[in-house]
Order: sequence, then structure tokens, then C-alpha cells
Amino acid sequence: MSKEILLVVDAVSHERGIEKDIIFDALETALATATKKKSGKDIEVRVSIDRESGDYETFRRWQVLDDETEPYEYYDRQVLFSRVVDDNPGIEFGDFIEEPMESVEFGRIAAQAAKQVIVQKVREAERKKVADEYQERVGELLSGVVKRIERGNVIVDIGNNIDAIIKREDMIPREPVRNGDRIKGYLYEAMSQSRGPQLSLSRVTPEYLIELFKIEVPEIGEGLIQIHNAARDPGLRAKIAVEAHDDRIDPIGACVGMRGSRVQVVSNELAGERVDIILWDENAAQFVINAMSPAEVKSIVVDEEKNSMDIAVDESQLSQAIGRNGQNIKLASQLTGWELNVMTIEDAENKSDEETQNIFDSLIEDLTIDEDLAIILLNEGFTSLEEVAYVPLQEMLDIEELDEEIVLALRERAKDVLLTKAISDEEQLGDSEPAQDLLQMEGMNEQLAHQLASRNIITMEDLAEQSVDDLLEVQAMDEKQAAELIMTARAPWFAEVEQQEAQTDTEDKK
Repeated sequence: MSKEILLVVDAVSHERGIEKDIIFDALETALATATKKKSGKDIEVRVSIDRESGDYETFRRWQVLDDETEPYEYYDRQVLFSRVVDDNPGIEFGDFIEEPMESVEFGRIAAQAAKQVIVQKVREAERKKVADEYQERVGELLSGVVKRIERGNVIVDIGNNIDAIIKREDMIPREPVRNGDRIKGYLYEAMSQSRGPQLSLSRVTPEYLIELFKIEVPEIGEGLIQIHNAARDPGLRAKIAVEAHDDRIDPIGACVGMRGSRVQVVSNELAGERVDIILWDENAAQFVINAMSPAEVKSIVVDEEKNSMDIAVDESQLSQAIGRNGQNIKLASQLTGWELNVMTIEDAENKSDEETQNIFDSLIEDLTIDEDLAIILLNEGFTSLEEVAYVPLQEMLDIEELDEEIVLALRERAKDVLLTKAISDEEQLGDSEPAQDLLQMEGMNEQLAHQLASRNIITMEDLAEQSVDDLLEVQAMDEKQAAELIMTARAPWFAEVEQQEAQTDTEDKK
């Protein structure tokens, strides 16, 4: 029988490409199942097969319980600690004791139940092998043939009897797809599931656009051109930022190709999506100006603290700068990573005048100084109390109109006002403490969490129930940050809905 076991393991391992240890584990489980059936009792059995000789031993097992656990839940596979401790020194609660028992013959596991265990183990191993193989290929493009369409989800046969799925939300909107069509997708997830490996493809991610350009533009693969980022409005328009590492190469021309041949191939693959190729620049302001193409930027104001830029264009180009439904400004913002505010030159001047007036009034009020002194500070670039209080002393002493006495007085006054404001902010936070889930949430910091707690937003659940307008009242919170925090807090809701839908699908199939 031992030789027969080794023959079975060799045959299944070679036929299915599965590691021998997995087959041995399956046989041990099958033999244990057959032994339990033969005993007619609900016992715990362990079978150990020698990997070299094929010989095997069988043991009956009991789990050791605390004496206070009575009554037993399973009489045939549990034992009290006090009854076994003398014969088993060092035994602890939860451990198992074993006793050799008669093994069943290998030939008797031809029973259907034992066969199912082996088949199930082999299938699980095959699924895991496929999932592991494709896990290493996440980030690649895969292509295949549309096998079927289910509720808007496209099932793709990628070869070797392996299917991948392009979920409805990962398909380009309004893209016509039929059974038998060849289709590509970006592999972003590979998971092992009970029904088989789940390979998820996307046709809407920016990474898909980048990978398509890598195929069409040899200079990218050779490292002569680098793609820094991409942004998409799937099926409609996209922007991609490129840079040449060789001065002799025009990165935009290389990506466009002769008479637009290269970019046209990419556009056709994206259901006609129009692609703007943007020249990347290490200067963030210049990069934004490039990204706003085809609109011509007249002026730009950078606010690094808020990670935003105000862009001024001629009134005649305002609609073009914004784009249909805000498309151009949205893609430029995604591409550059800056929050962009587009406006006419007149609006930009009015906003600048208003901000300057606010700073002017604030300096006069907070530092208790006259207009002349406030004008001097403004002209020298001082726009906040922090700058007055903490810039190097010599910078202020170098201002011609200010002597040392005035400078020291201004700095001391600015520090006093900042301290007073800090104490006031601390008091406003109150005694409410944010919950751990809120503190540990992605995008959250301790100060912001305490500010939310002071408004009775204690947990992630509390935050999830808020609207963007509610959060805009929080100091230093902008609309984008508020929306992102709310969506992060609501993530568990969406996960729960997906789980319920999956459970419903399973029940329907049953």
C-alpha cells in the first residue's frame, strides 16, 4: 500500500503540476476521514504519511480542557486536564494528546467522500498556484477573448482555461463589447477564491493608458522618455505627462508619432478617447501651465500651504480652460497633483486685492500698528504673524525703515498674539476625545481629530454621516479634503453592501 501511495502522489503531482506535499496533505485528510467513518464515532483523527517510504500511522486525538469547562461539548474528542496531566507533564489547556489506533487500508479510500477531499485539495492548490502566478503580474496588460457578459461585467478568457473579469465600473462607459471580441485590460488585482482565481482587469485606470503608450512608443521602453503621470475621463479625454532624458528627442512628437499614428492607436484602444500629451516640468507652476493646454495661462499664483494654484486666463478662453463639465481643469488638477482654481484676469486681480486688504487689516489689528508700518511689512513680503515672529532677526533688521527697537517689539507682539490664539484654539477643542478609529483613519491627524471631536464627531461612523458643507466649518478644512475624509469614513459602508450583494448572488445561484 505504501508504494501505491507514492505512485498516486507522483501521478497527481505531475499531471496537475501541484507540489507533492499538498497531495500528501490531501491523502492524510482523506485517510483520517475514512478512519472516522469506520469508527462510527465523532472522534478526532490524525494521519501521518512518511514522505519517503509511503508508510503511514493513525492517531486518535483529544483536546485538553480546563476542569472548569464541564460539561463536555464533544465527549469523544475532549478530555479534562486533571485526567491526563500525570501521564503528560508539561501539557497545557488547548493542547492535544494522541494515542495510536488501527489504520484503514489505502484501497478503502476509493469511497466518494475520500475522493472528494483529494479533488478539493488539488483544486484549491491549482487555484492558489494560478493566483500566485498572476499576483506577480499585477501591473501588466492582459488580453483575451470576451467569453460572456453578466450584469455589465465582462468575463474574458485569457488562455489556459483561465478567466479574468472586467467589472462594469472598470469598463469604458458606453463602449460596445460583444462575445468573441478581443479585449485588453490592466491587471490590478489577483486573488484566490473558493470559485477559482479572481483576476480583475481595468480599462479605465490611468495606468492602463500608460501601459498602452509603453507598447506603442519604443523610446519609453528604452528609457529615453519617461511618463510621469496620467489622468483620464474614460472614453472622453485624457492627459499624460512625459519627459525626455535625451535632448535630441522631442517627447511629445515621439508619443504622437508620424502623422499621429502612435497616439491614434492608443485612442482607438480607448474607444476614441482624446489624449493630450503634456510636457512635464520640474517647476510646478510651469507644469500646471503646460497641463492647462490648450488654454493659454496669463498668470498663476501658487499657495504651497494649501497645495493650490489660482490660474488667470483671458475671459475669451475661460470656457476652454474649464472644459466641458469642468473636464480640462479636473484632468489638469489630477495630472499635476495641485488643486487648481481658474478665473478671468479681472477676477484674479480682484481676489488678489481682496487678499492683500485682508492681510493689511489683519496686521494692523493683530499687531496694533498704523497703516504706514503695515504697508512697509507688506511691501517687504510679510503676510502673516508667523513670518513676523519667526523669520531670522537679521531679515527684519535689514529693512531700512525699521530700527532694532521696533523690530523686537513687533516680534514680541506677534508671538504673544500667536500664543493667545493657540490657547483659545485649545480651549475650543473641549474635553471630547476622538475615538481610536477616527484617530487612525487614513488622512487624519491628531489636531484635526480633536477639532472634529469638539463638534461631537467622535467616531468614523459619526464622520461618515456628515456632509461636505458640515465639515467646511472646521478650521483649515477645504472642500476636497472634506470630501476625501467623508468617503474614507464611508468605506466600511460600501464594503458591507458589496458583501451583502455577494451573499445574495451566492444564494441566488444556489
